[in-house]
Amino acid sequence: MQFTKAEAYGIFGILYLADQPAGKITPLSEISKVQDVPEKFLAKIFQSLSKSGIIRSHRGVKGGFSLARPANEISFREVIEIIHGPYFLAKCFNVDEVCDRQNCSVKVLLEKAQTSIMDIFDEHSIADLLKWEKEAGGPKKSYGV
Repeated sequence: MQFTKAEAYGIFGILYLADQPAGKITPLSEISKVQDVPEKFLAKIFQSLSKSGIIRSHRGVKGGFSLARPANEISFREVIEIIHGPYFLAKCFNVDEVCDRQNCSVKVLLEKAQTSIMDIFDEHSIADLLKWEKEAGGPKKSYGV
């Protein structure tokens, strides 16, 4: 599993919003600059997150974005699946892809791995990630994604 830039940028943008005081409306340009993310790309990502109800879009001169729900109520899995769609470790997990192998032992192993990964992504919230980021010394300019 490898995250796309869209997923990484979306997570970094959400983390930035989660670190702001409650109710603060943060301009997209600020998030883009601080997180070193292309503003137009982030705008597309935030549009999806806004439609899903994770973040709130505020229009006007003092417009921007804020979290629509508390960070501890937003799971990591929820964010990445809104940006990317459902995750599958193997193409054969997706109903659109058909594998001609019956009783595949590799699929059994990968299903166990996928279940474990998705459970971890479900268990951890944006608040958890923000806490870990602060424990590690704060946000980094380069996240290696």
